[in-house]
Amino acid sequence: MARQGVVASMHALALLLGAFAAIPTGVQSIGVCYGVNGDNLPPASDVVQLYQSNGINLMRIYFPDANALNALSGTSIGLIMDVPNTDLASLASDPSAAAAWVQSNVQAFPSVSFRYIAVGNEASGGDTGSILPAMKNLNAALANAGLGGSIKVSTAVQSDVTQGFPPSQGTFSQGYMAPIAQYLQSTGAPLLCNVYPYFSYIGNPAQIDLSYALFTSPGTVVQDGSNAYQNLFDALVDTFVSALQNAGAGNVPVVVSESGWPSAGGDAATAANAQTYNQNLINHVGQGTPKRPGPIETYIFAMFNEDQKTGAESERHFGLFNPDKSPAYPINFS
Repeated sequence: MARQGVVASMHALALLLGAFAAIPTGVQSIGVCYGVNGDNLPPASDVVQLYQSNGINLMRIYFPDANALNALSGTSIGLIMDVPNTDLASLASDPSAAAAWVQSNVQAFPSVSFRYIAVGNEASGGDTGSILPAMKNLNAALANAGLGGSIKVSTAVQSDVTQGFPPSQGTFSQGYMAPIAQYLQSTGAPLLCNVYPYFSYIGNPAQIDLSYALFTSPGTVVQDGSNAYQNLFDALVDTFVSALQNAGAGNVPVVVSESGWPSAGGDAATAANAQTYNQNLINHVGQGTPKRPGPIETYIFAMFNEDQKTGAESERHFGLFNPDKSPAYPINFS
């Protein structure tokens, strides 16, 4: 998960110019991201059972975690699996490395329900030049393995790859994004978007109302032409939708590959706010956004509080569950 200061600054500027950002709702299914940056987490087999007992049918993992893949084998849990940013350069430059990666991490687990391969998570700097060639090599490797139709290749990005307000004015702020968007349109894969109203809010609490970030605003906050926005999540998502349209890739679906709220460790990071945000996000699924009516697949960050995550203290408190598998706060996935 990213520290999204740029996102917060972008939306703070928009707000100071006279508006709030918001994006529509809608999730076809709710998944949960399974990170393992903790020294006291339960074994993967217990984790998969915890997903199943709570009716969570989608998971994201951040590297080819053999323990998780073995535990998922034979289940119906759909999976996003990341290519770590550190592997992008080698997969971009060498088709045989991509073929070996697919063989070791996908073909070796034929009973796992892979949905997407995320080629990098919020890649930055020089890594961004490797995203598209690595995607192409992995797509070719999957096709050669007979898996090209069932597993889609994409990349996960954060909101600072977009700019513009209101949401209808969204464009990509990074030059590498338009070719990626156009490639996704050619393959039918979605763009994986990490969407965090929390970071936008804490970056500008004087201008962004907490209720707008928590899905509890009583009415429209931003009117964007004929589109009315009552929550910040919807505005952020539709900014991505507009950016895709403006890049000539308006048919690319958006999958929200991360969204969440911390329960401790920072401004507005309380168990009550985390419960409110994540429960409202779950309840919001299926409605769609003003620009994209219809369900949007969404993954909550994260399954566990992870005590070894780096960065701000809040990074260690995004979990829905404690390491002993008890809920961090009550949540209903149905």
